Amino acid sequence: MRLKTSLQKEPKHILCKLVSCVGWTTPEELYSGADDHLILRWNLVNNETASLVKLPDDVFPTDMHWFPKAATGGGKKTGSDLFSLTSTDGKFHIIGKTGRVEKSVEAHKGAVLSGRWSYDGSALLTAGEDGQVKIWSRSGMLRSTLTQNSTAVYGVAWGPDSDQVLFTNGRQLVIKSLQANAKPTMWKAHEGVILQVDWNPVNSLILSGAEDCRYKVWDTYSRLMYSSSAHDYPITSVAWTPDGELFAIGSFNTLRLCDKAGWSYALEKPNTGSVFKLSWSSDGTQVAGACGNGQVLIGHILERRLEWSNFEATVTESKKIVVRNVLNDSYDKLDFRDRVIKASLAFGHLVVATSSQCYIYSVKNFNTPMIFDLKEGNVSLIMQAEKHFLLVDTAGVYVFTYDGRLACSPKYPGLRADILNAQTVSISNDTVAIRDKADEKVVYVFDAQSGKPLGDGKPITHKLEVSEVALDQCGTAGERRLAIIDKNRDLYLTSVRVFGTDRKTVKLGTMIMSLAWNDNTNMLAALADGKFTVWYYPSAVYVDRDLLPRTVFEKEASEFGKNPQLLQFVGNHVVIRRAEGSLVSTSISPYPAILHSYVQAGRWDDAVRLCRFVKDEMLWSCLASMSAYAKELNTAEIAYAAIQEADKVQFILNIKDIPVKDARNAEMALLCGNPQDAEAILLQAGLTFRAIMLNIQLYNWDRALELAVKHKTHVDTVLGYRQKYMDQYGKSETNKRFLQYKEGIEIDWEKIEAKIEMEYQKERERPDRPVSTATTASHAPSGPGGHRPAVKTGS
Repeated sequence: MRLKTSLQKEPKHILCKLVSCVGWTTPEELYSGADDHLILRWNLVNNETASLVKLPDDVFPTDMHWFPKAATGGGKKTGSDLFSLTSTDGKFHIIGKTGRVEKSVEAHKGAVLSGRWSYDGSALLTAGEDGQVKIWSRSGMLRSTLTQNSTAVYGVAWGPDSDQVLFTNGRQLVIKSLQANAKPTMWKAHEGVILQVDWNPVNSLILSGAEDCRYKVWDTYSRLMYSSSAHDYPITSVAWTPDGELFAIGSFNTLRLCDKAGWSYALEKPNTGSVFKLSWSSDGTQVAGACGNGQVLIGHILERRLEWSNFEATVTESKKIVVRNVLNDSYDKLDFRDRVIKASLAFGHLVVATSSQCYIYSVKNFNTPMIFDLKEGNVSLIMQAEKHFLLVDTAGVYVFTYDGRLACSPKYPGLRADILNAQTVSISNDTVAIRDKADEKVVYVFDAQSGKPLGDGKPITHKLEVSEVALDQCGTAGERRLAIIDKNRDLYLTSVRVFGTDRKTVKLGTMIMSLAWNDNTNMLAALADGKFTVWYYPSAVYVDRDLLPRTVFEKEASEFGKNPQLLQFVGNHVVIRRAEGSLVSTSISPYPAILHSYVQAGRWDDAVRLCRFVKDEMLWSCLASMSAYAKELNTAEIAYAAIQEADKVQFILNIKDIPVKDARNAEMALLCGNPQDAEAILLQAGLTFRAIMLNIQLYNWDRALELAVKHKTHVDTVLGYRQKYMDQYGKSETNKRFLQYKEGIEIDWEKIEAKIEMEYQKERERPDRPVSTATTASHAPSGPGGHRPAVKTGS
């Protein structure tokens, strides 16, 4: 990726020595203010400039900020109608797009150095040479004076929710809440005076540049995420792109484009003097700089590169993409009517969003794309799944099929689409997951076809704030899993579709820095605590927890350097980006992916043959978990025997003796540590006696009696076993319900045993019908796996 910068042959601000501020209305229209007292309008389509307003001779502009488009409901063609302009005479001015000065307000003693609208447009924040930070209403009325510093405040920024303010105080950064009595967060950030700050609402990261010639990236807890090496000159301007993926840095004759992790994509050395202010266009493709030599610098992002499988797509010009197939070194050149804003390449499709349209290409044919028009021109995110993809713009979230049809547009109260990113939204073939910004413990899950909330309609609520969500990509909708990383960097796996039962959430790992699901199997890779870790079958945690550690591959991650990030997990290859921006690849064994494909296709014999050929305990453990989950008894018996699990093999042999398939499925649910599912399977199949015996053997006495009374059968059996249990431990009955039924029912063991034998005889005579959908679609087992006593069979 690089920046293509351009300067005018002759400065448009003719009589000035420096341009002090710039701001975009639309990606084609730019405004600038300079010490010639002029505000100029730039039309980038025809390269024309026009004077908007001439300021009085004693007014020198210092900062410009356009009213947020989101607050006006502006679409892709319309921009904002007014902007705030701060100046050296201690005032800020609210100026309309036509050049009419709507209001001038005495704001500070000395120059007003910075002014910023809140994201909803309800307030204006100003900072001045007098060390004060003030908040004003939309109409210019003073609401509050936030702080009084002893030094000038050079930079201010709003927090993502417009409820906090960031400002500079000499070498310190300060975050102050708008709530009364809230304690501010203050820390020493630089060795020199801080000149510029920016706070991105999408990734919540803070950017600062100072006279110590360094730029730094911080999180909201004042932790340093990145510190640059010292430049030759002070950092005079910093600015995030709207989507939070990149930022720009300005210094003397220097413009740098950086990744959000801090490392540099491109360095330009234009002859501009110091770059005092930077501003990004709303689509994040262009940056404008206010320069010390009286010129306006404009930079375009080019050479953005995407890779997937054997294809590489590169944005070579603002309206052109070149796709290369590395297998045969063939090239396809794609031309677009408008500027390319976002592109994504995965699952056999290239999706390109321009400022007005969306293009969908199949990698099999780049000649005939599907094209549809976009409502908004500022697409901030594209995420792909196998069957469809997700688009996010400032107005909402949309799911499209690869033939260009709108499938749905998920919504929930308080949805802010403009701050969604790849960490807070995820899509699979049947599910969309979105973390709520208002309450970061909540994750909403929607059906990807209809946009309706899944399961019982309730969102997933985690016990801590959620940092990242990721849906697995394969398998049936009923078995969909969501991986969650919380703010403690712990990794959890949870079921997505839940009806009337508790959601099963289990912890997989700790100190997770980055994770990625495989694109065609449900393997999960992560960088965790200095190790590269792959869970070959994460759902083993729902089947048999004892097996989970035996299905995990680990190796040292020191070769990837400090703070690496997982980018892709395609096939058996993993792409990792190091902290300095370089890409490295690593691979895992191909056999687990082959095993997954056999199991998905129901080829259990082939799966066993593969494990016997490879002779790897990890592979056998995966197969044991998979077959136990699928209730494939013969395969489970072979796999458990191969990993020396004799007690579970014996349990499976007992299960195989049971004549009724539903009862066998219930026993397998018990093996997987899920008695609730086992009981549900039995009751749904009409096997009430077995459900009662199940609860007796698990010592769930109250539930056993409840079932017996409800179905008017085997009450005496429950009372008899209860009596035996009490006698065995030398206790007397104290449970009121048992005492109540004991009075009217005689316990005759001959009758009880005869009734039990009759039940088993009925089972033996019952046709072994195919398992109904309701019985197989039981929820994934949770809880500790391990041996459970089998219900006695009648054989």
